[in-house]
Amino acid sequence: MTIDPEVITSAAHRKWLTEQRRALAAFATGSRVPGGFAWLDAAGAPQPGQPVATWITCRMTHVFGLADGLAEMPAPGVSAADLIDHGIAALTTGPLRDTANGGWFTNTEDTVKDGYAHAFVVLAGAGAAAAGRPGGADLLAEALAVVDRRFWDEDAGLARETWDAAWTSTEDYRGANSNMHLVEAYLAAGDVTGDRMLHERALRIAYRMVHEFAAAHDWRLPEHYAADWTVDLEYNRDRPDHPFRPYGGTVGHWLEWARLLLHLDAVLGADAPAWLLADARALFDSAVRRGWEADGHAGFVYTLDWRDRPVVDARMHWVICEAVLAAWALHARTGEAQYADWYSRFWAYAREHHIDAELGGWRHELTPDGRPAASTWAGKPDTYHAYQAVLMPMLPLTPAPAVAVRQR
Repeated sequence: MTIDPEVITSAAHRKWLTEQRRALAAFATGSRVPGGFAWLDAAGAPQPGQPVATWITCRMTHVFGLADGLAEMPAPGVSAADLIDHGIAALTTGPLRDTANGGWFTNTEDTVKDGYAHAFVVLAGAGAAAAGRPGGADLLAEALAVVDRRFWDEDAGLARETWDAAWTSTEDYRGANSNMHLVEAYLAAGDVTGDRMLHERALRIAYRMVHEFAAAHDWRLPEHYAADWTVDLEYNRDRPDHPFRPYGGTVGHWLEWARLLLHLDAVLGADAPAWLLADARALFDSAVRRGWEADGHAGFVYTLDWRDRPVVDARMHWVICEAVLAAWALHARTGEAQYADWYSRFWAYAREHHIDAELGGWRHELTPDGRPAASTWAGKPDTYHAYQAVLMPMLPLTPAPAVAVRQR
């Protein structure tokens, strides 16, 4: 499918994005539960048996913060500001926060403290602070302090992965996923607070993960590392469909990193190193060349081995969301028609397969031939990726969305 590059800025496309954004926010309102925001099932009700998770609570607080910045009510009679306040309360006085030792548990049933969840606390805090909600700035300040004290490794220029509840022992494992989301969180927090050091930390993480590790593996970004940041290419070979630590190369993360590099490029302006754009191009090309229709079916496979053979062939909704956004960001940065063309192809796939016109929200996982699946992701846990996919093409590359929605 080839279409005019101007489609990204066309009135018709923006109208459709706006309709989708509002529908996603309405679907997400069903996630409010005591103590945070719930994992949703396919119909938009809290999934039975799933604990309240910090990462979902933070993502939904972030999404409702964006809706508030757009002056949109998520649903009739539902205030986005009230939902932000609910998220702040869950993260400050609810069971997710460790009032004895500080920091946040992974969920209401697990006392592990992981960098992935803490990165999202920073993101949620940034959105709450940008919205000017009571307690938002304090939440952001506390989250940044915990990350700085417990997770940030100044010598490595990267973040540690997990701790026990009392902060007495840390896992030997190190991961790219949590560091990627910390880049996103630092970009938002830097824009909200005006602290340039946070942008510089984001750049340091990106340099190590992409310009060093991904480049050294021909733009197949390794996900898993030992405590000394030695690459572990065989990690979880026996659990290849792990939802957060799958074996092999996670194609969607290459696309997500490509977008984040371009946000960094934009916020740093004249100080941005040239490798940010070059590496974003390389990651996008690697993902499309290796992961798109890798098994002969439409869409991106979830993971590849180190010889570019599909390992988990499920189609994940977040991957096509990040493909849309990487193509948009590259087009916004370069103006090149090839990226607008990919943007159109990716949306065509998402519209046909992932958007659930009957039940609402997006189908999170599909089989290669497009049927709903649940081997890794049951239900529709949250709307974070999909909401950003329909919002960010209407925003500039910088500042971060939490700030940009208030400047429109």
